[in-house]
Amino acid sequence: MLNLRSLDPLIELAFEEDIGIGDITTDATVPPTQKGIGTFLAKSEGTVAGLPVAERVFEKLDPTLTFRTLVNDGDAVVVGTPIAEVQGGAKSILIGERTGLNFLQRLSGIATLTAQFVEAVADYNTKIVDTRKTAAGWRAVQKYAVRVGGAQNHRFGLYDGVLIKDNHIVAAGGIINAVQRARQVVPHTAKIEVEVETVEQVDEALEAGADILLLDNMPPGIMQRIVQEVGDRAVTEASGGITLDKIKIVAATGVDLISVGALTHSAMPMDISLTLTLVAESGTR
Repeated sequence: MLNLRSLDPLIELAFEEDIGIGDITTDATVPPTQKGIGTFLAKSEGTVAGLPVAERVFEKLDPTLTFRTLVNDGDAVVVGTPIAEVQGGAKSILIGERTGLNFLQRLSGIATLTAQFVEAVADYNTKIVDTRKTAAGWRAVQKYAVRVGGAQNHRFGLYDGVLIKDNHIVAAGGIINAVQRARQVVPHTAKIEVEVETVEQVDEALEAGADILLLDNMPPGIMQRIVQEVGDRAVTEASGGITLDKIKIVAATGVDLISVGALTHSAMPMDISLTLTLVAESGTR
């Protein structure tokens, strides 16, 4: 679930940088009593995500506005599909247009790319997960969009999962030292993941009792051999430069998880527009 109230500071920041002291164009050209309906339209195919966030944007901007969804988050849409409507004061609709679109376009782009990765590995017993490669302040919504697209979340931050990477290994004096020190301080319920780059590091991590092995930038042949040798002694996760072109080759190695940073750092925004229709005082369009 997405905690919308926790996003209020992010929305307020978006208002501050976009609206500032006021929308001088809208204030100068739109009568204050003019009513309208803004319709969000898909201009490209994709998977919709972020409708609750867009609704919260307009609710925060002007509580008198009415927001109505016409599809659901997670729905695949084609060009020309009406996604949602916001009705009320035309000035408020236009002032909030860009902020609402920014959230909706970017989150839908993430969900769309994620759905493509998930579909690509549908015939394999592997799961797609995201990374911490998110925009500052956007992590909760970006990871929400990943879930909407059908993938799973990796750790949210440094605080909710142990992932011993190459620099930790160097600083600790080796994999065994790093794992032992982590075991001494983390709860017994916590999993410990270790990034490994060679067969020798895999053996060392298993000896140390690692729960998850992050197979970093390994050739598929070596990765497959490691997965077979590890068996059920640890969960295996592939990572590093994973693209749609090579995802099936990686999935065919038998890894349990494939982490893809591109889901959040390289997804192109989905093309969505807002079209305003004026409403007469009588309520008719």
